[in-house]
Amino acid sequence: MDRMDQGFLFCRKSESEKWRFRSTILATISLLSLLMFLGGCKFSDNNGEELNRYTLLQDLRWGELRSIPFDSLIASDPFILADKASHTYYLTGSGGTMWKSQDLKSWKGPFSYIEVDTTSWMGSDPMIWSPELHYYKGKYYCIATFTNTDIVVDSVPERCDVLRRSIHILMADHAEGPYRPVTNIPYLPEQWSTLDGTLFEEEGVPYLVFNHDWMQLENGEIRKIKLTDDLSRTGGEAATLFTGKDAPWSRDMQLIGELTFGMSLNGYVSDGPFLFKTGSGRLGMLWSSWGDKRYAQGVAYSLTGRLEGPWEQQEKSLVAENSGHGMLFTTFEGKELLSLHYQPLDENPGPRRPMLLEVDLTGDQLNIIGKYNP
Repeated sequence: MDRMDQGFLFCRKSESEKWRFRSTILATISLLSLLMFLGGCKFSDNNGEELNRYTLLQDLRWGELRSIPFDSLIASDPFILADKASHTYYLTGSGGTMWKSQDLKSWKGPFSYIEVDTTSWMGSDPMIWSPELHYYKGKYYCIATFTNTDIVVDSVPERCDVLRRSIHILMADHAEGPYRPVTNIPYLPEQWSTLDGTLFEEEGVPYLVFNHDWMQLENGEIRKIKLTDDLSRTGGEAATLFTGKDAPWSRDMQLIGELTFGMSLNGYVSDGPFLFKTGSGRLGMLWSSWGDKRYAQGVAYSLTGRLEGPWEQQEKSLVAENSGHGMLFTTFEGKELLSLHYQPLDENPGPRRPMLLEVDLTGDQLNIIGKYNP
């Protein structure tokens, strides 16, 4: 049937058919108008209180779901949760996507798993950095860094404008999510630029351990603050555990010629805290900074065995060669693995990829056995 025949049939419709067609069009227009109106409104319940409007954040760079080997993954700040309930490994990284695997060899993804309230301080499209997944008291929690690029909270002379960047905690019933904010109340002062939060429990008390950004302070700090039992609030004052300058192996960014957002800035980075205990009960902390060979994975140990420290830095970094932001997990077969990202020095800039190292924690300190190939 050609276009003229189609047009003739349309013109020949009965009056009742025409009326049904017009009614359908009018109803569609009315529905679209209503949706547009609602899209610009904030909803309230019967008490007049504003309701949350959750949006599932999606990273569209990857396209559709697929299965790939571990060596093909691209991820910065890789964190792996070995979930016993589902016998599944969940890998997250900066950007806000998740990958799943049963054997660490083949990974399916990417999946979207984070929902934010678009009426909160995060805004409708925040940047997501260094998300961690934790199983705690029967629930799954995601601790992530969110940046609202539309809000400037501070300006450091001859340095930078400080964006609204902070750590927030989200919760889910299942490891795969979706994760929603436990609360919309900020956990840390809004004028602080904070990132890379992790969860640590000491004598039944949960703590948020995090980084106060070197871009704001010049000398980045690893800090701690108490959390309530349900992880919905922080309490008391934050305390500094150590700074990026404290390690003998860390280097001033300007002195080693490192550029940040195209700028040459002085200062010491403190990144990615992660707490662990050795077989002897010694408390250690993985953290990262810049060394002689760019990004590096370091480790420190508490002299008292407690979170408050004092903390003793090792003379040399644990892993150099532009690698870091590590965490530890135990495989379903009982192996202790260190997950971190690396970026080959011969690629500029090149993608960041996850890497696994087998480690020994049976003694008094963390020792690397070698690279682990799933």
